[in-house]
Amino acid sequence: MSIEKSIEFNRDRIIVNASDMAAIETRLFDAGFPVAALMEKVAGRIAQWLSQWLQQTANEYPNRPQIGVLVGPGHNGGDALVVARELWLQGYPICLYRPLDKAKSLTQAHLNYAQSLGIPILDTYDDLKSCHLILDGLFGFGQTRPLEGDLAQLVTWLNQQPQPCISIDIPSGLHTDTGEVLGVALRAEVTLCLGLWKRGLLCDRALEYVGQVQRIDFDIPQADIEAVLGPSPAWQRITSDWAKQALPLPRAQSTHKYQQGHLLLIAGSGQYAGAAILAALGARASGVGMVTLAVPESLKPLLNAQLPEALVLSCPETPDGAIAQLPSDIDLSRYDAIALGPGLTQNSPSLLQQSLQHRAPLILDADGLNLLAAASDWQQGQPETTFWRNHPLILTPHPGEFRRLFPNLSQPSPPEAAQQAAKQSGAILVLKGARVAIATPEGQVHMNPHSTPALARGGSGDVLTGLIGGLVATGARQQHPLPSLVAAAVWWHAQGALQAQKQRSSLGVDASTLAQTLPDVLGREP
Repeated sequence: MSIEKSIEFNRDRIIVNASDMAAIETRLFDAGFPVAALMEKVAGRIAQWLSQWLQQTANEYPNRPQIGVLVGPGHNGGDALVVARELWLQGYPICLYRPLDKAKSLTQAHLNYAQSLGIPILDTYDDLKSCHLILDGLFGFGQTRPLEGDLAQLVTWLNQQPQPCISIDIPSGLHTDTGEVLGVALRAEVTLCLGLWKRGLLCDRALEYVGQVQRIDFDIPQADIEAVLGPSPAWQRITSDWAKQALPLPRAQSTHKYQQGHLLLIAGSGQYAGAAILAALGARASGVGMVTLAVPESLKPLLNAQLPEALVLSCPETPDGAIAQLPSDIDLSRYDAIALGPGLTQNSPSLLQQSLQHRAPLILDADGLNLLAAASDWQQGQPETTFWRNHPLILTPHPGEFRRLFPNLSQPSPPEAAQQAAKQSGAILVLKGARVAIATPEGQVHMNPHSTPALARGGSGDVLTGLIGGLVATGARQQHPLPSLVAAAVWWHAQGALQAQKQRSSLGVDASTLAQTLPDVLGREP
């Protein structure tokens, strides 16, 4: 069930919390790397990035835009002062504003040197109005106390100004681990994350504040990262290269459809026929060898017309058009994966138990999740004895469904909640949101860092269910690790929406368009 037993070391994938980052830095200092030297290295790279960024955006600013630098009392403020010094020496007009008089000794030393160079210090933050750009060096990672009083007033005022802000490491006022706003937080146009990705930057609640996020690498040794996080860090970002490698590609030259997986998709009702179609379109885009659709008998002609390549099973239906039960002669052992839920309604309580008669991986979405939440074994909460522990189970809830499944679970952030829920249930948990979190029972969390609000439309989740189901069916047949396939499906789904958005805007990415765009994401094979 592990996403991967060993990974190619890649700093761009690693996600840390504040305590882990502090422990890594402590190892650097204990080994003899001076704090001052690290500050110079980090700030030098920030200054280099800013110089390049200013050149690329030269048409938006004067030849030498004036930069206002917010200087906090800690080492984040020290970083900002070194950046200010370097840009000043390059000829940029710089001014400093310090909302607090106190400072750590190293930060104070840099302030003293900045003053000796003649860099002006403003008396009031109102004087920042003359600046074209603001560099936020107030507070870095590890902040836990809310911004109050004059600091809150400063940040509120800055958020009302037209000048763009660039934050060092994390916007001032955001919790490093959860992305929670601590009273008030600065809205940055760009956030320059230092060293390793911070958890809070990938949480939904932070997206309004972080803007475009860039990681500034400063060459943390692999040994120090592994000493704190282990050889396979539990929290990782999904990158395009990793996701593509997780897909069941390339295919063997000598193969046939049943070697590419067979998915059983149980979906649809008289009220929600479209959900079955959209989930099947997602499965078709996955490249799975065969798709069998189990739908109410009255929907079979519609599904045959929409998906002529699929096998369509007629199921006995209830008076209101829901599936009453699976066909009595169905052989579940034929299928490499089962997906249950899109468009079902909750009038088919027996379907969950029937789907669990075979040990194939089971993907639950929509009403499949509601059926699970209502199951007596699930409500009893005895993981060591309940039926779902005996099956590879993949749950794909949105936040409301998650709360119904895990009503007693309270964690400071959605990814942490997903991590705890996966451990409790023994399931792979796909917690939907602006940034989807995929968690495994072993405690691993994969975050998808790129998505679009274009996915906030009815039917997009049905497409994802089909895409996951198809990849899992293919991967189960070929013995690929299931969590990697699920994470790759989430990435692929988001990339499809991003690609469609380029052509149609975020308002034009309906679920059918999304399903049609998915095959274009991977491009052409050589």
